[in-house]
Amino acid sequence: MRDTVVIIPTYNEIENIEAIIRAVFSQSNHIHVLIVDDNSPDLTALKVKALQIEFPDRLFLEVRKEKSGLGTAYIHGFKWCLKRSYQYIFEMDADFSHDPKDLIRLYSTCKDGGADLAIGSRYINNSVNVVNWDMKRLLMSYFASKYVKFITRMKIHDTTAGFVCYKRIVLETIDLDAVKFIGYAFQIEMKFKAYLKKFKIVEIPVIFTDRKLGESKLSSGIISEAIFGVISMKLKSLFNK
Repeated sequence: MRDTVVIIPTYNEIENIEAIIRAVFSQSNHIHVLIVDDNSPDLTALKVKALQIEFPDRLFLEVRKEKSGLGTAYIHGFKWCLKRSYQYIFEMDADFSHDPKDLIRLYSTCKDGGADLAIGSRYINNSVNVVNWDMKRLLMSYFASKYVKFITRMKIHDTTAGFVCYKRIVLETIDLDAVKFIGYAFQIEMKFKAYLKKFKIVEIPVIFTDRKLGESKLSSGIISEAIFGVISMKLKSLFNK
């Protein structure tokens, strides 16, 4: 995995950041990590800087001025990675909702399995692999993915998944400056753009476990962006044919 980097966006993740970095590094001696921190008041970035002494050639940090949304954090990270030689670029949460042990499976799906985009899917094979979510949040997430699948016609079960491995060519082909959404819908938009470009998208089942430490960043505004934004995104794609 010498050609691999994991982007982890953070905002107030001081309770998780060291553990998640060490867990990712334990999967391979060659994998790199890029933390994109939105100037966390809890000083997450300072903790990362301290760890950079231990991992000087593997751990990288980009600090932005303020909290500006998940989507823009990933776009910042993508552009940083594309300036370097990485061939496999991951999205991953800091809170252990994504199991670092699944990184190898996603990587292999792209490197050996021919996928351009590998998704760690919670809703595949007619099962729901989510741990510790209350029923309201689970149903909201599950039916949001069903709704997006219906509107966009993508053959993807977990359209809102945030555990993803991209081949470099996907991010080079997508116009990152044209990505519209900054919150929950960002994950949908990136998959939809890859789908329109006819990249091979493969889902593999993973178990999603809700965070034990820190606070969730999900809000009603983010959800609304996803619900109403998907329709405009689909309509725009039809008119642009």
